[in-house]
Amino acid sequence: MLILLQFVCFIGFSQLTLTGKVTDKAGKALPGATIAVKGTYLGTVASSNGTYRFQNLKEGNYSFVVSFLGYESAQKEVKLSKSEEIDFNLEASAIMADEVLVAATRAGNKVPVAITNLSGDDVRRQNTGQDIPYQLSLTPSLVEASESGNGVGYSSLRIRGTDATRINVTINGVPLNDSESQGVFWVNMPDFASSVNNIQIQRGVGTSTNGAAAFGATINFQTETINADPYAEVQSVAGSYNTFRNTVKVGTGLIDGKFSFDARYSRLKSDGFVDRAFSDHESFFVSGTYYTEKSMLKFNVMSGDQKTGISWWGNDDMDGKGRKYNPAGKYKDKDGNTKFYDNQTDNYKQTHYQLFYSQELNSALNMNAALHYTKGKGFYEQYKTDESYAEYGLSNPKYGAEEVSTTDLTRQKWLKNDFYGFTYSLNYKKKGVDASLGGAWNHYDGDHFGNILWAKNGGIINDYQWYLNNGKKTDYNAFAKVNLGLSDQLNVYGDVQYRHISYEMDGIDDDLKPLIQDHKFDFFNPKMGLFYTINDRNNVYLSFGLAHREPTRTNFKDAKEDITRLPSSESLFDYELGYNFKSSKATFGVNIYYMYYQDQLVATGERNNVGSAIMTNVDKSYRVGFEFIGGVQLLPNLKWDANLTLSRNKIKDFTDYVSVIDGDWDEVDVKAIKLGETDISYSPEVVGSSILNWNPAKGLGVSFISKYVGEQFFDNTSNEDRKIDAYLVNNLRFEYTVQPKWMKEIAFNVQINNLFDKEYENNAYGEHNEGLDGTPGTWKAYFPQAGTNFMAGLTFRF
Repeated sequence: MLILLQFVCFIGFSQLTLTGKVTDKAGKALPGATIAVKGTYLGTVASSNGTYRFQNLKEGNYSFVVSFLGYESAQKEVKLSKSEEIDFNLEASAIMADEVLVAATRAGNKVPVAITNLSGDDVRRQNTGQDIPYQLSLTPSLVEASESGNGVGYSSLRIRGTDATRINVTINGVPLNDSESQGVFWVNMPDFASSVNNIQIQRGVGTSTNGAAAFGATINFQTETINADPYAEVQSVAGSYNTFRNTVKVGTGLIDGKFSFDARYSRLKSDGFVDRAFSDHESFFVSGTYYTEKSMLKFNVMSGDQKTGISWWGNDDMDGKGRKYNPAGKYKDKDGNTKFYDNQTDNYKQTHYQLFYSQELNSALNMNAALHYTKGKGFYEQYKTDESYAEYGLSNPKYGAEEVSTTDLTRQKWLKNDFYGFTYSLNYKKKGVDASLGGAWNHYDGDHFGNILWAKNGGIINDYQWYLNNGKKTDYNAFAKVNLGLSDQLNVYGDVQYRHISYEMDGIDDDLKPLIQDHKFDFFNPKMGLFYTINDRNNVYLSFGLAHREPTRTNFKDAKEDITRLPSSESLFDYELGYNFKSSKATFGVNIYYMYYQDQLVATGERNNVGSAIMTNVDKSYRVGFEFIGGVQLLPNLKWDANLTLSRNKIKDFTDYVSVIDGDWDEVDVKAIKLGETDISYSPEVVGSSILNWNPAKGLGVSFISKYVGEQFFDNTSNEDRKIDAYLVNNLRFEYTVQPKWMKEIAFNVQINNLFDKEYENNAYGEHNEGLDGTPGTWKAYFPQAGTNFMAGLTFRF
């Protein structure tokens, strides 16, 4: 017992305290300044009078990094042998910081929401050649999927079971989600990550932002920020399935203390794992900025041009035709041989223009304004067999006495759109008050039309346009939010948003039926919460948020023939409770969420004729989950980070409507089957990831990466025949960096994906019916993923 007491006393006396104050050069306190301990998990925030405190430190050498918006960061090496008091004096920056662009749309310190921040180093480390969803794979509650099977081309993500149509995505605070589909098509932004400086992901309703409703998460990207020195970078990545990506980046650094220019060009090609799921993409990013001490004017241009082999129909015969089989473009030639159309492709070019102006009005107040314009134009081309002339509004051609009613043909479905608007914000930060007033006005104008290029049996002129319709959508919002420090420990958060949507459709749809609809929505979205700092190592938070979301164009279009099936808007009541702990060697956080929905639109498991999920409103549903995020420094050169989400995702009382078909597959009846409580589609109950980082020598890193996704259903019936099996995939990554005298850095990396050659599918869809005799049937298609494959990259930084 005496030995134990001696040990406890030794531990108690060996723990040291570091306190101090963060001020500017004139001695004025900088509340909210962050103080991080480099190489550890420790960090804290200066109080309302600028003071900070670290407790329970051990003797040793520490490197402190202090930062505050509008000031130059400071770094100090400290050898700690006793409790000390150390002050930091920050010097005002000679130019305005780029971070002001995203201040109004991000969650700052002591805001009670579940967030993940990825730094520029994190983004670069994950940028191994795959698309954005795969680069975000290791963040909590996220499930990625790929139609091509190797993470290049058409890729998607879900967070807490919700897809990209329900995730708010912004670039520098400007909305990215497509106005009509509300989705984000990462394929239109090849190698975008190479121009990203940092990312914040908020799970749940999060804080108010611009653009689409956040019904599962918010993802905010910030592009290139200032590089004080000139630089150049050349990167080449090569991998399995003839995958190649080449990227060139250059920057001028700060010219005359006022100007900077950055540019990037990328070219990406891949055959894909799946047959004919190729990618042929290119993109560029150009940015120019004019800085003064109190203002900033920035202009960005981003463009992506993609041609991708269509593979969105999945694989409906893996056992018979193998995992690489792709039925898209299948037809038979005149001799009865099976062929595949060479140009069964999706083609789209999208260019974003962004102009930002920021002005510091005084030391506590700044304003931001942005103008944006996005131009999109593209089509997908298909070979269609045995198409009826009547379906295209055409008379049957006659050849002599014979009348022909069907034909094979090739067609293109086009989309041309313009999206433009402005955003604004006013940000105040002083003496424990952090407040923003902001909003946006955006307008979308898009034409949908289809042309027939060729018909095997004639009777159609070239480039015959068989339908044309237009969609116009205006979306504006205004929000106000404040994070108020009632004391050094307790912060109160309040946030309110008003959002208006006006959406009009006019014209003829591809089935030659009128598509004339007019919808208006007005939403009021309040949020509130508490954040309590127990000490420099522990904090807890509690929040509530209400969000509303309008249906998409596809939701409205799929119900156009039956006005009683028109979808209604959805409501989400989101409750979050979290706790975070951090020490020099370990950190972990837990977040418990309950997301209750009214009239949630859920996927039925079916797809319409352009591959979009068919949705239906369900009266009451919920998601409840437990998220764990942790990290530990096992050894000086060995670190382990992991996260795990356990959840239940249920529809409280689901009614399934089943088509009854006869022997000719014609629908003769629809049967309603009450199933009670069922699982929400595409919502696994277990999602987890792990990364073990080992640095055995200077410049050398080895990472063992694991991702587990539990079983999930692709419709809402909880039927075992409509399930995606659970999978565990492991990757291995090697990184080696050298810094020769004649250049900044040479970096080499190799990533082996699916190390143990796991056969798995990460997405599927299907439909089910019932025969006249009551026999159930299911048609389904899966998206198989590649076996063991690799990516290797070489980067030169000057």
